[in-house]
Amino acid sequence: MMLALSLKGIHKSFGPTVALDGVDLELRQGEVHALIGENGAGKSTLMNIIAGSLQPDQGKMEIHGKPYSPSNPLDARTNGIALIHQELSLCPHLSVAENVLMGIESSRFGWLDRDQLIARTNEVLKTFHHADIRPEKRVGDLSVAARQIVEISRALAAQARIILMDEPTSSLQREDVSQLFTLIRKLSAEGISVIYISHFLEEVRQISDRFTVLRDGRSVATGDIANTSDDELIAKMVGRAQQTLFPVRTPPTEKPETILEVRNLSSPPLLKDASFDLRRGEILGIAGLMGSGSTPLLRAIFGLEPPESGSIAVNKKSLPSGRSTPAMRLIEGLGYLSEDRKGDGLTLNQSIADNVTVTKFDSCSRWGWLDLSAQRKQAERLVNALKIRTQGVQQDVGSLSGGNQQKVIVARLLHQDADVFLLDEPTRGIDIGSKAQVYETIAACAANNKAVLMVSSYLPELFGMCDRLAVMSRGRLSEVRNIDQWTPESVLQAAIGAADLR
Repeated sequence: MMLALSLKGIHKSFGPTVALDGVDLELRQGEVHALIGENGAGKSTLMNIIAGSLQPDQGKMEIHGKPYSPSNPLDARTNGIALIHQELSLCPHLSVAENVLMGIESSRFGWLDRDQLIARTNEVLKTFHHADIRPEKRVGDLSVAARQIVEISRALAAQARIILMDEPTSSLQREDVSQLFTLIRKLSAEGISVIYISHFLEEVRQISDRFTVLRDGRSVATGDIANTSDDELIAKMVGRAQQTLFPVRTPPTEKPETILEVRNLSSPPLLKDASFDLRRGEILGIAGLMGSGSTPLLRAIFGLEPPESGSIAVNKKSLPSGRSTPAMRLIEGLGYLSEDRKGDGLTLNQSIADNVTVTKFDSCSRWGWLDLSAQRKQAERLVNALKIRTQGVQQDVGSLSGGNQQKVIVARLLHQDADVFLLDEPTRGIDIGSKAQVYETIAACAANNKAVLMVSSYLPELFGMCDRLAVMSRGRLSEVRNIDQWTPESVLQAAIGAADLR
């Protein structure tokens, strides 16, 4: 079969850090090729080299048998390559049409041809049938999932022959994912080749033909996905057999004390009604589709969004509705992990040490002055415990891979020594090895009498970790039940509103 893209012996270093240490990859015409590996394995660096954002130190690339060495992203785009980033690269102040056709706009006598712009954008967008996306709408007003679709549409409009997709479904709902997969299969049938990065092996198995595994900057395995088991893939990714992803937990024998009580909480438009008790030593899961209201629930509890009505009590003490602030919640022992680590989870231009200790500076300060040596030691202990890949705790968080950034947020909660952990999609966008570490950490916190409230759209995570579970659907939280009273089918039924569980 004709090779669309060939990579041989690709190396790339950033100072003393070796990101790629000899990568070989062959992408056939019209195939979907999965690129899998842990965070920090070199996947994003490799994508940036193919897309012209970085130049390799050594190695050679060919497109359709001809030498290929792009000097910049525009050069790569001219060669028919489009990269769809996990962290979207759109201009929020421009319209959908302006983003989709950026650089290839139609003009007449030097003026932008708006009618042609909208017509061509509609042609590309009709594949998705997304009600919220219109050519004239400002991209900054769209949801994250809708922006992801605009990014994909831009690649299609540029008539790319090779599309690089870095975690394209991380922000998409189930219906959008199935539409995306239909589209990828259609592109493949038309001879367009796709390199597909995902941490979800079930996704990889569903959409790809072949795979390449990266580990520590090297390509360590390649083959047909249909002939390789998940256990084999995981062993290649982490360099060892993965016995089980979820730690074995022993639930408390006696009913522990309630630490958080939420009654009839509402925060329109998304959160309409939620009531539950959270106990010490337990992990309570909340399942729900994107936009169901589970994120506003956590934000309202932590004081980031003022509730319209209802009550929240921590350790039997209640604050009047709307009076709580994040600063008050920190004092009360609540810690929060946001689903949006870039937007409000981290300060990207500050060091790992600053991000880890920011919610409890008094642990490493004297007389109002920060003790940098104490701060460094405290951060290093947690960086080592969570196996965060870094050159040192003074490194900027923004230069870490997504999975390592997520682990920095977990390290901050541990440093804060919170009593209640509010976790919103705690393992989104991180690899299997890192997921196992985060799960162990969450389980250890519960074993130490902490209370964990975990929102997740990933059902295996909820069934593998939680003692009790409730489902959020259209802003209303179902009754909380023991995990053994749920099945994946009943959770999905409740999530899409097919069963009335209140």
